[in-house]
Amino acid sequence: MTEKKKTLLKRLTIPLALIGILFAMALWEQPARVSAKTQDAYKSLETFSNILSLVQENYVEEVKIDEVIQGAIKGMLNTLDPHSSYMKPDEYKELQVETKGSFSGIGIEISMRDGILTVISPIEGTPAFQKGLKAGDKIIKIDGESTKDLSINEAVKKLRGPKGSKVTISIHREGWGDLRDVTIIRDVIPIVSIRSKLLEPGFPYLRVVQFQSKTTRDFQKALNDFEKAGAIKGLVIDLRNNPGGLLDQAVRMADVFLDKGVIVSTKGRIKDQNMVFEAEADPEVYKFPIVVLVNEGSASASEIVAGALKDHKRAVILGTQTFGKGSVQTIIPMNDGSGLRLTTARYYTPSGESIQAKGITPDVVVRNRESGEDEFEEQSPRKRRFLREKDLKHHIPNGQQEEKDDEVRKEEPAAADEIKPKGDKGKSKKAQQDDIKEDEQLQAALTLLKGVNVFAPAAKAK
Repeated sequence: MTEKKKTLLKRLTIPLALIGILFAMALWEQPARVSAKTQDAYKSLETFSNILSLVQENYVEEVKIDEVIQGAIKGMLNTLDPHSSYMKPDEYKELQVETKGSFSGIGIEISMRDGILTVISPIEGTPAFQKGLKAGDKIIKIDGESTKDLSINEAVKKLRGPKGSKVTISIHREGWGDLRDVTIIRDVIPIVSIRSKLLEPGFPYLRVVQFQSKTTRDFQKALNDFEKAGAIKGLVIDLRNNPGGLLDQAVRMADVFLDKGVIVSTKGRIKDQNMVFEAEADPEVYKFPIVVLVNEGSASASEIVAGALKDHKRAVILGTQTFGKGSVQTIIPMNDGSGLRLTTARYYTPSGESIQAKGITPDVVVRNRESGEDEFEEQSPRKRRFLREKDLKHHIPNGQQEEKDDEVRKEEPAAADEIKPKGDKGKSKKAQQDDIKEDEQLQAALTLLKGVNVFAPAAKAK
């Protein structure tokens, strides 16, 4: 045996020995208790150790054992569902920062669809939002490098960077004949989760961008400020393109408008994952009518709020079918500083309906023609084009119904050669009012609230 082979054998001795010892102990000490599934698992581990040995000895270049095993872990989790993942120590730290502080990047929520990095939704007010990125855009390259088979965490790492630095992404959108390069200047992505304005006297508008650690506190503050300025006749809560966030904040926000009953429940394979979150009794609960705006970019925590207010008939849900991200991810810290994000349960609305791969169906379906949103009809043969949870590879099933594959409708080619910037940063008050007029969903919500104020007193008197 050559010296090189001896060295390789020494490097493999510990990991292979541990696998072998575990395998032998399980079969020797507990032969009666080992199930067929367990035996299959041990056989697979044996196969894995053999392949690892062959790679170490025969691969064209010397490999690092830690990187190979990390790759195997990532591959294992990628076969489960789009939201389970392994985070290296630096990636795990970044996740903790997202919910408490701020970070520098372009401001998009991304996922993998058939191995292609795809935009779920841009975060309002961020560089990506201002550049006109849309849900469903496919990011083919980042700074000239292909994103094929790139993990979510690796993609996030490439998209983030120091404030003021540039990143060029090559995107493809349905209806485009070729790729288009978009150069974005990174900026600090602040944890600003609430935006507010007065639509008309007595009708405030609260936009929830994401559910972060201080979202409910900021939401109530904005609501109290509107109350001090005058009586609230009706409220519009905008959850469109809200990718979700912290579960406790979603529960607390729904609790602001509910005084009893279930807000959301979770069910998993193990008992600890079966939980029920209920509203706390509050005699001062708000009584004014509410319209909640949703679309295909409303996911996770935003779907919990919409589902709770809908099932308790506390609000009218208006817009288009939501994303359908109804699964719970548990973050498990590892001893080496890394973390495991693992899907452990499904979300259920107060009526017991699973959100997963289905989403929340609006009470009133209204689409914005300019943005191309289309109605979602479960039994309709019409084609739709937006990316939702059920479109993601390896998504977990709803658990209550058979899923139906909807075809994706092609988007009409863009009228201009460049992506149109969006957002109201720096706009005048008149320009913002013009934006309201162009927003058909928001117009419909305001009209509905005005109608309630006109007819509700008469109906009550009658």
